Amino acid sequence: MRWALLLFVLLSPQLFAAEQGIPALTLTTETDGTENYSVTLQILALMTMLTFLPAIVMMMTSFTRIIVVFAILRQALGLQQTPSNQILVGLALFLTLFIMTPVLDRINQEAVQPYLNEELTTLEALESASRPLHSFMLMNTRENDLDLFMRISDTPAVEAPEDIPLTVLVPAFATSELKTAFQIGFMLFIPFLVIDLVVASVLMAMGMMMLSPVIISLPFKIMLFVLVDGWAMVVGTLAASFGI
Repeated sequence: MRWALLLFVLLSPQLFAAEQGIPALTLTTETDGTENYSVTLQILALMTMLTFLPAIVMMMTSFTRIIVVFAILRQALGLQQTPSNQILVGLALFLTLFIMTPVLDRINQEAVQPYLNEELTTLEALESASRPLHSFMLMNTRENDLDLFMRISDTPAVEAPEDIPLTVLVPAFATSELKTAFQIGFMLFIPFLVIDLVVASVLMAMGMMMLSPVIISLPFKIMLFVLVDGWAMVVGTLAASFGI
């Protein structure tokens, strides 16, 4: 214990001197008037942004539409826990990555690589990275949803759609995605609902009112879904709805 205390006393001046030599918050003004922050502050901002990564994935990508459609499909089939939530979320994440690959490639070319090559400052890189996401969300957002949030936020009219702020575009995009997901889910629900109605009518005609129609209709719904290659149709429809 005494040796550890002696070692700490001997090394403490060097440790404090090293800490004093690290610039924590440094703002540098470039020759062209732009401002650049120290690496320490950039790392702090990056770590802070990582906490918003789940929200960014859910609200600014195709994830919302995909996971809602999968949840409605499972409910339509009458399967409460199969496939499990982990499988649906995993499939939705990889399908989201597949759909968002062109957008991610643009972000890498226009923002990440120039920033790594020190051609862009941190703020310029963030602005460049937001443009592909802005274009993707704008392409998949309904005009009435945009008008709704523009009116609620008292945002003045913009000259071009590209000038719409993200604070307006993101909630409009999320609302539009939910509406589209419910429309696709409704179309998926119809054939399974017809099977439930037919089975319930047959059981009523046979006097088997105490037998649950779900027990009889579930095998037929699964068989129909497998025969028409349902998963491929659903995944293909979702990808095509984003223009893939």
